Amino acid sequence: MNPITHWAPALLCALVATTTAHAGVTAQEAARLKTDLTPLGGERAGNKDGSIPAWTGGYTTAIPGFKNGGRRGDPFANEKPLYSVTADNLAQHAAKLTEGTQALLKKYPKTFRVDVYKTHRTAAAPQWVYDNTQKNATNARIEGDVVTGAYGGIPFPIPKTGQEIMANHELHWRGEAWQADFRGYLGTASGQRVLSVEGRGDFQMPYYAEGQADKFNGEHWQIRLVNSGPPVRAGEAITGSMNLDQDKSASWVYLTGQRRVRKLPNACCDTPTPASAGVASFDEVDVFGGRSDRFDWKIVGKQEMLIPYNSNRLHTPAKDGDVLLANHLNPDHVRWELHRVHVVEATLKAGQRHQAPKSRYYVDEDTWVAVLGDRWDAKGQLWKTIWSHPVVMADLPATTPQQQWGFNDLISGAWYASGVVNERNQQYKIVPRRPDSFFTPEAMAGDGVR
Repeated sequence: MNPITHWAPALLCALVATTTAHAGVTAQEAARLKTDLTPLGGERAGNKDGSIPAWTGGYTTAIPGFKNGGRRGDPFANEKPLYSVTADNLAQHAAKLTEGTQALLKKYPKTFRVDVYKTHRTAAAPQWVYDNTQKNATNARIEGDVVTGAYGGIPFPIPKTGQEIMANHELHWRGEAWQADFRGYLGTASGQRVLSVEGRGDFQMPYYAEGQADKFNGEHWQIRLVNSGPPVRAGEAITGSMNLDQDKSASWVYLTGQRRVRKLPNACCDTPTPASAGVASFDEVDVFGGRSDRFDWKIVGKQEMLIPYNSNRLHTPAKDGDVLLANHLNPDHVRWELHRVHVVEATLKAGQRHQAPKSRYYVDEDTWVAVLGDRWDAKGQLWKTIWSHPVVMADLPATTPQQQWGFNDLISGAWYASGVVNERNQQYKIVPRRPDSFFTPEAMAGDGVR
């Protein structure tokens, strides 16, 4: 079994595909990014009852005691839940919960709950990202399968189509270069937890290389991962790059048993990921991490929903077991807030195949992170609910998941949690950009071990 980790699909799948080229918005529309919209495209104003506040610049205050690469504290650690949603009062709050979240409350009524905290609109980015987003608004296109005319910011801050919203998710701001530990656990229906993968990775987004737009060749994502466990996977590695033109994307694995590097095939879509012991598919990574040309996309609208947010508290316990219960994450450490989200529905195109012919995604208006997703199987049954947990990182600044994503299979009871790094030393370390040669099969082969 190849050592494809839970980020590998970012290397192996196309960005966002569509058969139609969509024009950018007018300069007059783009000017809204400096008035009633945030610089990344969210609504600046709060909602009518004040439960969602106005955006006032995001969270850029350093968390006391934080050191680059270390454990980020919770800036809202002293806050208590405003209320909790349980199976008993579900009907009262159902309108603001995804179908998947409602299903979890019904399936695990004694252990699963939604603790709702005060909403903080922490999303922020450097000024140069805001400036590039302003340019992208009028210049970006989706031509065939390729995003063009975009660089260094959200490509479609005022989106007109579902494909554009999902492109924003794929290219959302999360830094230029960083190093982080990773761990993934498989949960069985019987309540057992099995470590499926762990190690350390180097991540890089040339798309966000400040001031280098003239050098950008479409290669927007680079990755190199080395597995340290479980023992049978120790020493295996993967490296590669992803291009906006998928035909130019490539990745390789180092197999310790063979002591050689092999080029990976173009794994995609509903192909199972070995790192998750085959229970997650490639395009479930980060809620959605693949190509969309198999689907027709529809914008359902924008809604106020309860979603995981400002999830620093999930990373503060010292033990992995503290955040993992038998069938789901420990709700004591999961923070939910009320936010506006873009709801996008994907329906399988005629003549295409996929295990989930229908999906629905909930994309945060401030960060463009797809925080939640639901999938239905070929029988029309609600099958999986997928989730991620955005974390406040004032040092970037950004609010984005720290590799924390996973899903619950609502039919089988199996589940998967990635990015559980409570017992690891390095959660997210900002590093200088590495040369492109670092993300090549030759470099990985030279460092091969075991």
